[in-house]
Amino acid sequence: MLTLKSLKLHPVFSMIVVATIILFATSSARHALFHSTAFDLAIFDQAIYLISQNQTPFSSLMAINILGDHAAFIFYPLALLYKIYPDVHWLLFVQAISLALGAWPSWSLARQAGLNEQKSIAVAAVYLLYPAVFNVNLFDFHPEVIALPALLAAILAARLNKTLWFCAAIVLVLSCKAVLSLTVAAMGLWLLCFDKKRNCGLIALFLGAGWFLVATQAVIPYFNQGREHAGIGRYQYLGNSVFEIAINLILKPNLVLGRLFSLDTLEYLALSLLPVIWWLSPRQLTPLISAVPMLAMNILSDIPAQRDLIHQYSIPILPFLLVTVISSLAASNQQKGKTIFDRLPIPNYPLPRVIVIWSLIAFLALAKYGYFWTIYLNGIDTLSATKEAISLVETKGSVLTSAQIAPHLAHRPVVKLTQADAPPANLAEFDYILLNLRYPGWMSDRAFVENLITQLKNNPQFQLKYQQDDIYLFTQNPNK
Repeated sequence: MLTLKSLKLHPVFSMIVVATIILFATSSARHALFHSTAFDLAIFDQAIYLISQNQTPFSSLMAINILGDHAAFIFYPLALLYKIYPDVHWLLFVQAISLALGAWPSWSLARQAGLNEQKSIAVAAVYLLYPAVFNVNLFDFHPEVIALPALLAAILAARLNKTLWFCAAIVLVLSCKAVLSLTVAAMGLWLLCFDKKRNCGLIALFLGAGWFLVATQAVIPYFNQGREHAGIGRYQYLGNSVFEIAINLILKPNLVLGRLFSLDTLEYLALSLLPVIWWLSPRQLTPLISAVPMLAMNILSDIPAQRDLIHQYSIPILPFLLVTVISSLAASNQQKGKTIFDRLPIPNYPLPRVIVIWSLIAFLALAKYGYFWTIYLNGIDTLSATKEAISLVETKGSVLTSAQIAPHLAHRPVVKLTQADAPPANLAEFDYILLNLRYPGWMSDRAFVENLITQLKNNPQFQLKYQQDDIYLFTQNPNK
């Protein structure tokens, strides 16, 4: 049993600390360079701030109560951090430490499966170097990152017959995002039928299926003005509701076959498997049953972002991919099966070292660290002026601004975006209008911003408070 002293000296603990520092530093740097965005950092930051102020978490960016988005009740405990001090970096820190912490149950699962210390540490390295872990950390903040170590911890608890810990981990997962209930239900099916963990399997199956029905048919419609989740629109070719989509998946398989057997799907699967491909055994793939719901949703979606290693959508797949790796390595150890690597006619190098080297190669090939000396430097010429303009927004009054500035001004009841296809109907509703003419931002363009600046200059209700490097800050004229 690990003591506190041995824990601090353990290589995996050191890996977690280093990973947390790197992840937090990189996401904070991206935010400081004004490359975090309204969708989704400003959305969640605003909602959690409002909860911390005992206000209704109504997202002015989405025009709904935040619980009508994903029924993510995890925002309420997160708001306790904002009560200490309201700052978006809390979310970036929670995300960094959540992603890094997944290395611990990964190592523990490997040890529990019978792998030696060196191989178990290598498994933790596989997790930390998996490209999606680094990439997702750079894509704003998403509560499902908290579910990543929780899913791994749940599997560990099930295998150790720790039912209460298993239930706690499952509840934490379900609180992060309603759709994760499908992952939990599928995990229950796997635990029940293949891992022979009857109690935990039944708990996960019924909790997952039950919460999916409650969240999608009651909670989300209640907070979303009677409508189901907007994500349904990504599957319109399958139906206009959860039940219609489910029925069509069964009765009209022809609707999905083209998506399943496509080059896009092949590329997505190849990218997902590449970092771990050599450590898989065809006989040990049953843990991936748990990943089927999220994998299917990503493949069938009309949104290409669900089929890459940059966005958050593949995060719920990673725990079960890692467990498959662990099972394959354990079976190879016990001469009960061979991994793909075992079948290669190559010299017998130390396996832990090979595992880490391949993980590092995959990371270097697929992680988006290069953004820091490419796209993240776009806009650096307006950085100083933007910061100065933001400092002049002195109240919690309503703001109209661009997508890249919104995450820096989300601590207020109303913040909205400049959208070329949906110009504001009434400029008078805003106390501040902050524009970047040189870099108009997502869903905006230079012509739209130029026109808006002209309108505001000719509107006696507004006065130009700041102008520098194509940054314009207009405020309501108190004398009008």
